[in-house]
Amino acid sequence: MRLGLNLGYLVGSDDPHGQLRLTQHAEATGCAVVWASEAYGGDSPTVLAWLAAQTSRIDVGSAVMQIPGRTPAMTAMTAASLDVLTGGRFRLGLGVSGPQVSEGWHGVRFDKPLARTREYIAVVNKALSRSTVAFSGDHYQLPLPDGAGKPLKLTLAPISEHIPIYLAAVGPKNLQLAGELADGWLAIFYAPEFAPEQLDNVRSGRTRVGKSLDGFDVVPSVPLVVGADPRSCADQVRGYAALYLGGMGSRERNFYNELAVRMGFGETAAMVQDLFLSRRHRDAMAAVPFEFIDQTSLLGDRDRIAERLQMLAASGVTTCALAPHGGSVEEKLNALTVAVEALDRSGVGS
Repeated sequence: MRLGLNLGYLVGSDDPHGQLRLTQHAEATGCAVVWASEAYGGDSPTVLAWLAAQTSRIDVGSAVMQIPGRTPAMTAMTAASLDVLTGGRFRLGLGVSGPQVSEGWHGVRFDKPLARTREYIAVVNKALSRSTVAFSGDHYQLPLPDGAGKPLKLTLAPISEHIPIYLAAVGPKNLQLAGELADGWLAIFYAPEFAPEQLDNVRSGRTRVGKSLDGFDVVPSVPLVVGADPRSCADQVRGYAALYLGGMGSRERNFYNELAVRMGFGETAAMVQDLFLSRRHRDAMAAVPFEFIDQTSLLGDRDRIAERLQMLAASGVTTCALAPHGGSVEEKLNALTVAVEALDRSGVGS
């Protein structure tokens, strides 16, 4: 198992130069990849280009580039550009986002997300292979059948023979799609205790195309808090967990809340959502069970983190994307150092 770094939403939410220090420290300590996210603030490709220009070895990955925010051709252009400018260090993570962002921010209907993703990846792959792109689907048609356009070919040749594609997936059908179409899975709230059910879905998708899980990159984003008392450490993750379980989506459709229900936290997940949507955010944070945070995070001292890393590796994780929490950049840098040392102590590093 390798370690990575997940910076989350970099621009506007933290000190960008502090995050650059984290990225450079991750590179110096041997982490494989740094991931950057986007929602409706800073975009991930700009952040990744900025980080890549100030590093030399660590891979840079989008976690994610939003499918409703770009045409597949634009995504292929961006991926090829980043691949060339980084010397082949780019990893393309994609996701459909959710109804509120897709429809409220991008103005794209959140209909048939699985079929849309399937067509989207097909066009991206065709463009990156530098084939002349002609595609006729339910969601994408290139060129338009009633216009003046003609089939075109990407003029920029990527350095990489194949730019790896990752899919952010939460639900069972999307997990199957990730296994079928992608090179890796970007996971959130990943718990080793629940992983067999999720990986069975991924494996089902791989089997559909005659592949196994060998070579498939399982990449959960895992909150990391170093300290003597795991329960105190968990308090630093409560805001993040409450936001996703309670506020990332509507009462009728919140993929993360639905995941918590499948994980066995149905009653408390409903309570967190009720409190959050009633704007009782502190109460929602307090209602997130310690067990949920502990199963989906790395909390405690070096030895405890080493034990949890062993559990993550044994469950099938191949790249653990650390999301360090702390009151300062120095605390996050220290947490990253402790995690690297814990991986070495665990004996599951690669």
